[in-house]
Amino acid sequence: MRVVRNVLPVLILLVVAVVEVLILTIPSPSTQVWAHVLFYGLLGPAVTFFSLEWIAEGTRAREWAELELRELYGQLRVSHGRLQGVQELMRELTDAPDMAAVVDVAARGAVRATGATHATVMLPGGLSGTARGNTLLATPSAALHPLIVDVPGGGAMKLHFELPPTKETQALARALAAEVATGVEAARQRTLDLMTLYSVDQSIRAERNMRRLLSRITRTMAERTGAEARAAFLSDQDSVLRLAYAQDQQGEALGGRAVPAFAGRVAQAGGPLVATGAEAMAVFPEARSVLGLPMRDDDGLAGVIVLGGAEPDAFDDTHIPLLALMAGQATLAVRNARAHVYSEELAISDERARIAREIHDGVAQSLAFVAIKLDIVSRKMGDAPDLAEEVRTASGLLREQIREVRRSIFALRPIDLERYGLLETMRRYVADFGEQNGVRTSLDVTGDVSLLPSDEAVLFRILQESLNNVAKHAQASEVTVALRGAERVYLTVGDDGRGFNPAEASGRVSTAGGLGLTQMRERVEARGGHYRVESTPGQGTTVFADLPTA
Repeated sequence: MRVVRNVLPVLILLVVAVVEVLILTIPSPSTQVWAHVLFYGLLGPAVTFFSLEWIAEGTRAREWAELELRELYGQLRVSHGRLQGVQELMRELTDAPDMAAVVDVAARGAVRATGATHATVMLPGGLSGTARGNTLLATPSAALHPLIVDVPGGGAMKLHFELPPTKETQALARALAAEVATGVEAARQRTLDLMTLYSVDQSIRAERNMRRLLSRITRTMAERTGAEARAAFLSDQDSVLRLAYAQDQQGEALGGRAVPAFAGRVAQAGGPLVATGAEAMAVFPEARSVLGLPMRDDDGLAGVIVLGGAEPDAFDDTHIPLLALMAGQATLAVRNARAHVYSEELAISDERARIAREIHDGVAQSLAFVAIKLDIVSRKMGDAPDLAEEVRTASGLLREQIREVRRSIFALRPIDLERYGLLETMRRYVADFGEQNGVRTSLDVTGDVSLLPSDEAVLFRILQESLNNVAKHAQASEVTVALRGAERVYLTVGDDGRGFNPAEASGRVSTAGGLGLTQMRERVEARGGHYRVESTPGQGTTVFADLPTA
């Protein structure tokens, strides 16, 4: 058009000028007149006609293009509406809390996205949902055109249209069915997660045994993720992570292992972390990927749970939120278990002190009074030597029971480590033990003894229980105690008593309410130490224990 507008006027002028020049060359005036009439009467209208026709053709082409654009815009608007309906359906399916909500949301979304008059979504198990679009019909009629598509994984979606559904509508319906299947699976997974959380909550709510508690929690987590190894590191009162429970292909472990650097990194990060390669193998030798979950609440860090998988990508993002919630439940359970244990320890300590006072003020005083009376009776029975001998024998037995009672009072007496410190408390305790039990005792301290306060309590508890066993069972005349500080702190308690077979007495508990050999070993190993007992019948007993330095 631009070319015609610029060129046509010039071309017309040139043509007219040329024709005029040619007409002027005609000699006859009448012929010139007819030539003008012929040129301007025929050629001018013809040019005008063809020019107008050409312009009209361009106008018609533009109107046709505009019509196509309007139709295309209408199609785009419909497609946009359908796409928006699909997006709304996906969002609503994601927010649906349960299966019943899923089928209702799916039916309404199908009507909105496809323009159907009615939609019904049916799932296995008899669960279904129905929705109605912009129609006065309460139920589908025979005049409507049905469309049934299968929902992947089970079920079907049935739609009804006023006009036969197009291929595009059919494709859209299949796409909606796929989204419904995704929503159903998501709702099923959420239901399973809630059931798992409920099960974990019920199983650990009343559990007070820390080993069983950690075993249940980590086992449930491992089953959900397919992990083959699991471990729990708890933060003690000194804010130091220590291995509390572990389970891998080598079996269970309750302590004694070093805390991997990855566990410390999870504790500092405050959120879930995944490790692969060498870092994962440093936690579990057979693992190729490791997931760490901190157990944290308003009171701070309670510990770290670590799961190990045999594949490099064993832990995907879909499992981590649920596992984080389970770690939160574990935090509360660990706090409750520790509070229960602490309250029991306080109650036991108070009860031990009460029993010691009652024995000292009651039984011990009464026995001492009876022993004095027997001595008096023995001296006054000079004429009956047989009876006097029996009285002296009874008096000897009574005095032996008095010594036993005093040993029990000594064992039950509370010890204040914070007041005197570990070394001074050990010196006082070893010296008092010798005096109370008539045993020669010695304490040898070498090196720099540096322990965390909580480890000091454990080490002293081992000393106390070892000496208590000596008093009760060993019949020893001499006890040697050695404490050596180096890269670790080593405690040795040896006696020259009658000894025993450790295999037959591993569960022995002292009568003063002490710990058995197995329990002492568990306490030491739980704090990264080692514990063992060497004894032979007739050759005495030696207890060895060590703990890491502070």
